[in-house]
Amino acid sequence: MTTDKKLNIVRYTKEYKNQWDSFVANSRNGTFLLMRDYMEYHRERFNDHSLLFFYGKKIIALLPAHITDDALCSHCGLTYGGLILSESATAALLLELFKQLLAYIKEQLKVTRLLYRPTPHIYHKYPCEEDLYALFRNNATLTERKISSAILLREPLPLSQLRRRKKNLAQASGITVAEEKSLDTFWQILSDNLRERHNTKPVHTIEEIKYLQNLFPDNIKLFTATDKNDTTVGGALLYITHRVAHVQYIASTAEGRECGALDALFNTLIHDTFAHKEYFDFGVSVEQGGHFLNNGLIFQKEGLGGRGICYDTYSVELKRDSND
Repeated sequence: MTTDKKLNIVRYTKEYKNQWDSFVANSRNGTFLLMRDYMEYHRERFNDHSLLFFYGKKIIALLPAHITDDALCSHCGLTYGGLILSESATAALLLELFKQLLAYIKEQLKVTRLLYRPTPHIYHKYPCEEDLYALFRNNATLTERKISSAILLREPLPLSQLRRRKKNLAQASGITVAEEKSLDTFWQILSDNLRERHNTKPVHTIEEIKYLQNLFPDNIKLFTATDKNDTTVGGALLYITHRVAHVQYIASTAEGRECGALDALFNTLIHDTFAHKEYFDFGVSVEQGGHFLNNGLIFQKEGLGGRGICYDTYSVELKRDSND
């Protein structure tokens, strides 16, 4: 590697793990999902091709990525996964970085496009959208837009009349909310819900989520709603980052839905447990890459005060010579 001030791209190997994780922790937009231990819990499903960008001897950016048949993807196995940037990564530097990145993909990987999923701005520790400008300058196409619902916690909107009535019903029914260490009961409720109502299952297995929670106990937490008999009737598994409490999974029993258990749960999380955070993010309410809006799901989130935040995917098509 040269010592002069120029950009160099290096493919990630395990020897860079400590440098990678340290950079993520001190970056403008990194979260624990982009730490190597989290990224690699399902490494057998993805052909990892993450990249480090050096400016001289200093890392100025990382790209969590993997290769599919026709694309370098950043990152389809994560909620988001665009460039992770240092404080010194300027707009001009990002334009040069993208230029070299696209040349690297074309020359070294022989794929036809870059699929890029930037980290939504609510997760940024400091303004960090130079990558969006670089995407625009490289004629990127928006290929997927998923809408989530988030609450600005310092000024939450009032509950809708229905959600307020459900919250009061839950409180009158004796619903209590607390953090729960064991995942087993909640995971059974979640699995039953997804199977019966959507004919699907959680993205993570319970073994995977237990493994991740053990690695990141301060970032992955379960909160449950229990009735007067101390029976779990609802819950939410949260991913907690520097600025955001993000709902990864939600589930309730028929009894919980009847008595408004989740309304009591979210009221506690929003106004008490995570009131010190900046945003409470309920997660996306769409299917088919954003082309289908689940009206019932987003209706509940918006009734709790959530408003739109987008999770986007961009595609940059690579121009190839006729002899490539």
